[in-house]
Amino acid sequence: MTTAVKEILLQMAAASSFLLLFQWRLNQSHITRRHPRCSDDYAFLVMACGLSLVLCSLLSGNLFGMIDLNWGILPAFIGMLYGSLRSRVLLALMLPVCTYVFSYPATQSHVLLDSGIFMYPLLFGMANRFKFGNVVEKIALLWIVLVPCMLFIALTPLFDGNDFSRLQDGQMALILCMLFLNPVLGGVLIYMLEAAWNKREIEERIAYMSEKFRREIGDLQQITDMVPLSIISIDDNGRITSINETSIKKLEIEIPHITRTDVLNCTLFDLAHRLKLNDNRELDHLLDSVTRKQRFMGKVACLGKILYVLAAPLIPRDQGQQAGMVLIIQDMTEEENIRSELDHVERLTLVGRMAAGITHEIRNPMAVVRGFLQLMREKSPSDMESYYRIVMDELDRANSIINDFLSLAQSGLSGKEDSNLHDVIEDLAPLLWADANLRGQSVELRLCDKLPLLRLNTKEIKQLVLNLGRNAMEAMEPKGVLTLETRCVPEKVELLVKDTGSGMSDIELEKLFTPFFTTKEQGTGLGLPLCLSIAERHGGSIAVHSRLGAGTVFTVSFPYEKQETATAVC
Repeated sequence: MTTAVKEILLQMAAASSFLLLFQWRLNQSHITRRHPRCSDDYAFLVMACGLSLVLCSLLSGNLFGMIDLNWGILPAFIGMLYGSLRSRVLLALMLPVCTYVFSYPATQSHVLLDSGIFMYPLLFGMANRFKFGNVVEKIALLWIVLVPCMLFIALTPLFDGNDFSRLQDGQMALILCMLFLNPVLGGVLIYMLEAAWNKREIEERIAYMSEKFRREIGDLQQITDMVPLSIISIDDNGRITSINETSIKKLEIEIPHITRTDVLNCTLFDLAHRLKLNDNRELDHLLDSVTRKQRFMGKVACLGKILYVLAAPLIPRDQGQQAGMVLIIQDMTEEENIRSELDHVERLTLVGRMAAGITHEIRNPMAVVRGFLQLMREKSPSDMESYYRIVMDELDRANSIINDFLSLAQSGLSGKEDSNLHDVIEDLAPLLWADANLRGQSVELRLCDKLPLLRLNTKEIKQLVLNLGRNAMEAMEPKGVLTLETRCVPEKVELLVKDTGSGMSDIELEKLFTPFFTTKEQGTGLGLPLCLSIAERHGGSIAVHSRLGAGTVFTVSFPYEKQETATAVC
């Protein structure tokens, strides 16, 4: 009896060995696919069932000289139900062959009954239904083909002429137990197979979702790092849980060498303390709102900057409780400065229009006064001539100042046409040479070979060149040299007005284009602002480079279109 029990247990272990191989296969495979039940797994299962079939056949025996003890039918049937048509045919051929080779005696009845050939049609017909059933349905389908096979195996001794009556009660009970355990073990193996597959599927789904979650977190972190806003999230305890790269860069300005690790798990109060932000009512209001988990939206002025802050509590959809807060901070300092400058420009524009209107009204009575002075001059004694000349000169000077002021206040530009800057310079050259001769100075022209056509108001450009040229001559001593140079650089034309005067200090350079600022005794302080206004109305700019004792260079830049070119004579 003990030997029989050992043989039965050995057959049970051999019949179950394919499950160990298949479990090893699942544990060794990498989590790289969303659905674990791929064709490779089914093929490996069929192969493992085939090995179990061979192992059971090798360990087969005879129970009490009555019944063949070979449980290879169990892994064979399971492999046929799970495998493809080709696998079923292969196992269907292996089972009777192994039965024939290892059973004793190898009679026709033994092969037909012990291998369950009579159940093959039913087994092949249920295979497709088996694959799409649940665990209970699969166990039931296995039992439908396996239980009749156990009955066939139990009837095998009758075909050999053996009589069960000669067996003892214990032996008979053991045979019945063996026949009963075979289907039960089959059900257990099916259940464990499905459990292993389901576990593997759950693990792979968890791994896939975890990887997807990690990728989404990484993408979200990259997005928040690229956004030009400071984004900080805090938990329910007020500790910082995440911070983007923009925030770190802003903090590095105030706290050098600070890292993301230094900031994480700190509170906003700790961060404010490190930044030395004290006695700031707006910041205290923000921190109080964060502590109370209340929404905050407004401007906060700190560290010399104007920040727009939005603090809002995070409420997860699956819970009704709050889950920390998020702070979005935008540096509005530059925008506020621009807005302030625009307001200032609007006020200056309004003042300029008013001043232009006033100066225009002043010129009319001045013209009347000048006309009557000329009449009085003709009828007055000759000894009064010098007084009239002084009054007339001062009226002309006042009228010149008014004209400059009107030009400076002018916002529009009319009369533009395609012109060559060299033509303007050559028209003014005789005037500049004459003025330079009177001062004992000289003028040099360095004009480039090719110069694009520019959209110019030639009258205003002449005024610009003449003002810059005369300013340069007034800044030089006798024997000084005034140089007018043109050059073409990418997308613009430059006019350089150079002098060999004493140069200017940094303080003078800062105030150079300020209206009414002048270093000359008889100057009005409107010449250079007028030149800058003319250049800007042409879409250009003026740059100044000066050094004490080394002269000054004014560089006037004009934009141009590349397709329009003209040739100038140097």
